[in-house]
Amino acid sequence: MATPKKKDSAPPTMRYFAAVLRILREHAGLTQDQLGELMHYTGSAVSAVETCAKPPTDDFIEAAEKALDASGLLRSAITFLRLERYPVHFQGFVQLEQEALSVSSYCTQLIHGLLQTKEYAREVLAAAFPPLEEDEIEELTQARIDRRALLDRKPGAVVNIIIEEAALRRTVGGPEVMRPQYAHLIEFAARPNVVIQVMPMSRAVHAGLQGPMTLLETPDETSMAYMESNGRSILLSKPDEVGVLARRYAMIRSQALGPEESVIFIEQLRSEL
Repeated sequence: MATPKKKDSAPPTMRYFAAVLRILREHAGLTQDQLGELMHYTGSAVSAVETCAKPPTDDFIEAAEKALDASGLLRSAITFLRLERYPVHFQGFVQLEQEALSVSSYCTQLIHGLLQTKEYAREVLAAAFPPLEEDEIEELTQARIDRRALLDRKPGAVVNIIIEEAALRRTVGGPEVMRPQYAHLIEFAARPNVVIQVMPMSRAVHAGLQGPMTLLETPDETSMAYMESNGRSILLSKPDEVGVLARRYAMIRSQALGPEESVIFIEQLRSEL
């Protein structure tokens, strides 16, 4: 069971969800064990959520929604709970990203979060310094995977990701992690709404040397730019500032390998492991 300190330090939406879950469960005349049985979870899992010891996963919320016939009350919390899994400086961007018509990103150090496998993401987060607790790593890993929702929604966002060759060659987690990660990239590159390009190291000088960036097109067709480094982020919306980055991104895109060449390149990297 969570300590009061743990519950008091939990994010607001998580605490609210826990309170609503408990009220609905008690109104239905169910114990935690009985609700858990209906949901195909343990009573301890229900207790962990009600006491804010652990955040509810999307699957847990859906199971509770059905078991308690909550008329969408529990399900409606999913979007807000997802946001609270991310660092504060990243939450605003994630909300914009999930609603975006298009996402265009240039990556220099790592494979883009939208395209990471769970194993790759976990290795990256486990390398954080100061070190994260194991439950934080698991929570942030799942949060990163949940961001893929924008690729599967109807209509899905148009996504263009340019990745530096050096980032692709960084063997995060070793060959056993990178082989499925390369396969994952190739699989996503086959989607009609996803374009993956590689900036080869043979292109020694190019327009992206000033650093990574992400461009977003919002539902009202406003263009925005996002940049992040060492836990700090900048979100730009002024047309003149975003315009400079958009033109720079267009040049980076023209200097990178084409989509078909990039897939062949990634396949070659996979065969080298």
